[in-house]
Amino acid sequence: MLHVQTFGEGIPIIFIHPPLLTNANFRYQQIDLSDDYWIITFDIRGHGKSAHSDASITYTLIVEDIHQLMDKLDIKRAFVCGYSTGGSVALEALLTHPNRFYGGILISAMSEATDVKLRSRIRLAIGLSRWQPLLHLLRWAISWGNADSKLTFKQLLRQAKQGHRDNIHQYYQCSLNYNCTEQLRHITAPILLLYGEKDTDFSSYRHKLQQGLPNCKLVIFQEEQHQLPTKAAGEVNKTIRKWVEQVIRS
Repeated sequence: MLHVQTFGEGIPIIFIHPPLLTNANFRYQQIDLSDDYWIITFDIRGHGKSAHSDASITYTLIVEDIHQLMDKLDIKRAFVCGYSTGGSVALEALLTHPNRFYGGILISAMSEATDVKLRSRIRLAIGLSRWQPLLHLLRWAISWGNADSKLTFKQLLRQAKQGHRDNIHQYYQCSLNYNCTEQLRHITAPILLLYGEKDTDFSSYRHKLQQGLPNCKLVIFQEEQHQLPTKAAGEVNKTIRKWVEQVIRS
């Protein structure tokens, strides 16, 4: 059973979180964007308040859960928004079910994880998530890194503690070998790319997406790093709102 939260009404936007984090990472989007749109957030299986999954977590499984969630909510088409590794899942959704999405919003995202530094970080997370005491340290570090305040940190950490070790471990493993870069040309829906200027580790992935996607718009936030949904929420939300309106009107 997936834990799902919906806010507002209108054009649907579905948000996808990265490993270990939960839908709490999109709290500022839930509050602000729900004034104009139907905001749908959920905890991936084995994360937050969603039940543990006996089936191993894969991008295919997550996308199928999104597809079924859309059917359950009677959503014919939506925008899909993925943050970090969640952006890879969003790309897989756009490739698998292109007719179900108006477009995609990719925040600090990648279509592959091929550089040594990122692969080392993912491997470290895979190792830490294998053992409960080390997983606690990983939860603390990821929650702290994404927090813009002590209150946000407490909220992120509280939700992250509810996740199941095996499913968190599996989600991290998926991100190590996923690669859809060569398939990007098949995504014809409009895509919004959002990156922080100081997120230098992801600049190469930003370029790959910008070059590979035939219909994309890139926005770079000055003086910002990777954690845009929480640490640059105001500008991110304003940019999403403006872009969605342009897509709907076109």
